[in-house]
Amino acid sequence: MRVGLDIGSTTIKCVVLNDAGQIVYSTYERHFSHILEKGRALLEKVAAEYLPDGRAYLAISGSAGMGLADSCKVPFVQEVFATRVAANRLAPGTDCIIELGGEDAKILFLTNGTEVRMNGSCAGGTGAFIDQMVTLLKMGADEMDKAAQAATRTYTIASRCGVFAKSDIQPLLNQGAEKSDLAASIFHAVASQAITGLAKGRPISGNVLYLGGPLTFMSCLRDAFDSVLNIKGVCPENSLLYVAMGAAFCAEHEVDLTTLPEKLQAAAAQHSFEHLPPLFKNEGEYTVFKKRHSKESVAIGTPAEASEAFIGIDSGSTTIKIAVMSPDGKLLDSFYQSNKGNPVVAVRNYLTDFYTKYPHCRLLAGAVTGYGEDLIRHGFGVDYGIVETMAHFYAAQYLEPEVDFILDIGGQDMKCLKIHNGAIDNIFLNEACS
Repeated sequence: MRVGLDIGSTTIKCVVLNDAGQIVYSTYERHFSHILEKGRALLEKVAAEYLPDGRAYLAISGSAGMGLADSCKVPFVQEVFATRVAANRLAPGTDCIIELGGEDAKILFLTNGTEVRMNGSCAGGTGAFIDQMVTLLKMGADEMDKAAQAATRTYTIASRCGVFAKSDIQPLLNQGAEKSDLAASIFHAVASQAITGLAKGRPISGNVLYLGGPLTFMSCLRDAFDSVLNIKGVCPENSLLYVAMGAAFCAEHEVDLTTLPEKLQAAAAQHSFEHLPPLFKNEGEYTVFKKRHSKESVAIGTPAEASEAFIGIDSGSTTIKIAVMSPDGKLLDSFYQSNKGNPVVAVRNYLTDFYTKYPHCRLLAGAVTGYGEDLIRHGFGVDYGIVETMAHFYAAQYLEPEVDFILDIGGQDMKCLKIHNGAIDNIFLNEACS
């Protein structure tokens, strides 16, 4: 018997093959980062139910499988090699393989030599990206695939980064775009990202295999790849198990699976992690830190005691922040909440509640800043729109007149402002990646 274990970034796959190379057992499930526990349970199950003497040829593969293989002294097979071995045996004549995993994307060219293209450190356009989009659309993965079948139009959606994709999708949701169209647009964006980002101009033609969970479970995602490439790719039988089967085909080392769980447990107990020293050595240091950081604070009041006030609104990429200030500089009320894709509703609800609770408190003027500045300003007739960097500077200078540096980490952006002679001298901010 041969056993192949494929441990990916989000899922674990296992196959048991008989001497004829036929699958007698297989499983595909998410491990939720409990790799040792899942691996141990699988090995115990396989040994108890499919191996009378507990022995089999075993190999491990997958992006998260190397550590497990090393811990239990089992041969490790690189997943690209395992995929190629499985394709040559199960689908001879394959020219190209496109595989989307939980956090990786690969294009494997097999014609005229083997060439591999993989994503780097970013998981944009992979299964993790699709999971984020499923959550944003508030539907299951199968529902998203079914919805895409009814699409009538395609929007341009960024797929390099899940956060920026949300910035494209949320305004469309606010404007009433159909979720079916958004689902199809997301699939099209994933296909475009994988092809342009990985193929880098090399033509994809001939016999193309689609592998990995997203391409197996989502027919509309396969259709999107077909559309972008102008081909008809094939999702083969056992497409989820190609890496595990390739590892099993490569297994040449017989092991006793009944002893492996204990080895894994012992390896886990001995494993240690490097860590940074604590921020504070003791309670005294923490107390000093809190005292230093609380010395500059805004005077606090309540709307109930004020007849007049000013309002400031920060409509950010993911949150809404509101501050109501008295004419003499007291913070009367504040509000911080996720915009849930619709900042207008959040601001409207706050204002309605404020006027109901404090009808005697007259708002003299208001200003708005942030991503949603124009939308909120025109939607509610706000008096002023202020550039976000200047809003930061005004507030910082009010609290600390000699401020010379401001660091702001927001929902999608990060900014550093250098102040010189009472003016913003330079600004640094992130660009493509959030």
